[in-house]
Amino acid sequence: MFVDRVTIDVEAGRGGDGCMSFRREKYIPRGGPDGGDGGHGGSVIMIAETGVDSLSILGHRKQWRAENG
Repeated sequence: MFVDRVTIDVEAGRGGDGCMSFRREKYIPRGGPDGGDGGHGGSVIMIAETGVDSLSILGHRKQWRAENG
């Protein structure tokens, strides 16, 4: 079966929630905050291949989602 047009839903991954904590240092009063930003979410990358002349492979799976960060 030849397919030349496909509609798909693509969703990038969610970034992480990060964390919040306070560092404690001997000579610095109230040390200050530290922690992370949670990172980036995943990306969806589509790469065309030579020799493929139909989109029938994409027709079976309508939703594509990247992994979370």
